[in-house]
Amino acid sequence: MALFFVCALISGMRVKAEGGTIKNGIFAGDIDLSGMTAKEAAEAVESWVDGLRSAEITLLAAADTEVPVTAGELGIAWANPELVSEAMEVGSHGNVIERYKLLKDLEEENLVYPIRLSFDTQSISNILTDKCTQYDVQAEDATLKRENGEFQVVEGQTGYKLDVETSIGLVNAYLTEQWDGQACSIALDVAVDEPRGTAEELAQIKDVLGTFTTSYSSSGSNRSANVSNGCNLIDGTLLYPGDEFSTYESVAPFSQANGYYMAGSYLNGRVVDSLGGGICQVSTTLYNAVLLAELDVTERHNHSMIVNYVDPSADAAIAESSGKDFKFVNNLDYPVYIEGYTENKRITFTIYGRETRSADREVRYESEVLEVNRPPADIINADASKPIGYAVVTDSAHIGYKARLWKVVQEGGQEVSRTQVNSSSYKMVPRSAVVGTATEDPAAYEEIMAAIGTGNLDHVRNVIALLLPPPPEENPVE
Repeated sequence: MALFFVCALISGMRVKAEGGTIKNGIFAGDIDLSGMTAKEAAEAVESWVDGLRSAEITLLAAADTEVPVTAGELGIAWANPELVSEAMEVGSHGNVIERYKLLKDLEEENLVYPIRLSFDTQSISNILTDKCTQYDVQAEDATLKRENGEFQVVEGQTGYKLDVETSIGLVNAYLTEQWDGQACSIALDVAVDEPRGTAEELAQIKDVLGTFTTSYSSSGSNRSANVSNGCNLIDGTLLYPGDEFSTYESVAPFSQANGYYMAGSYLNGRVVDSLGGGICQVSTTLYNAVLLAELDVTERHNHSMIVNYVDPSADAAIAESSGKDFKFVNNLDYPVYIEGYTENKRITFTIYGRETRSADREVRYESEVLEVNRPPADIINADASKPIGYAVVTDSAHIGYKARLWKVVQEGGQEVSRTQVNSSSYKMVPRSAVVGTATEDPAAYEEIMAAIGTGNLDHVRNVIALLLPPPPEENPVE
């Protein structure tokens, strides 16, 4: 009888194996694979995974902004299709007794293979980049605006920036390790950048730390417009402790679109017209206000030739061609505000902050000229294509200087320190002119050439006046 039972069991197992179906009690997740062929089992799991494609997954971007997507958009796929072949192999190995015991065990407890999912990291990356980073915002510090002599606080804005690379890992890890197939929310990796400044902090900006004015009364309309434009571009700047200010970055680019006109500027020892000519008076005026506020100057250059609106060594040039800039750092413990304005061809910069210096402290700056180099002679170029009488100055004369600037501090009316701030060297440039020499009179030609040889343009003009016939007298009105 026992032999018959074993034989019958073996026969039954052979029939089931030959049928190529999965034993009863074997599951893939919640899917009962009992009696299925390999193809049927794979189709059943694929159908279940396809059913998850429409599941809604909410990505939490900047400021917890909800970005709804589906699992299908994230590239959901079945990651372990080998479970079907493993399920098919159950009960097909070992001796008769072992296989019989396995079948009895399956009657008591199901064998469950987990369905593992995968997601396409490129699809995740594309969604994060296209749909989530659009909610990133740049942090904006609280600032001030000054209207009618009063300060008003402009609130700042918190900044948010999504870290796409780390967020790809977060999304993928959650969906492959924790997700239950239901609608869910996933917080992305968003860096939060809090704005600087509070109303209480900015309310302390009320004291004048330094103010300076220069005149451009002799400037033409284009240069005047450039000075005004550069001033306006700097006006309203707020610097927090440790901030560095670049004048060049604030007023550039020097283009018509940025409000500039052609006007005279220094280039290689000559005065040439360029877009933004006159902008150095803006940086120079600001430089002197910064010195009086005792902020930390980190970069300053003198002009190639002397300027007439401040003392020697009290100037600060900026130039795109030579990389010159005027920079300074707010080295104080409180923010400072820069006000700039122009009026009646005068430019003024005032630096406001919280005054912490003693009331009896006085700061002034003294220019010391160390050397003066005057041009020895004019450079006069004869032009045989122009007639005698033609005399045009091509470049004005510039006296050369060497100078330095001293910072003098007094307390209680007594000088307590004298420190050199900078030293400067300005080029000496002769006056140059073009003089016509064409004439049919050999004697006149000799005289004009002799005058040119003196290297004195004023003498040349006197000789021209003698050589040219006087203008005809007008007939008196009868």
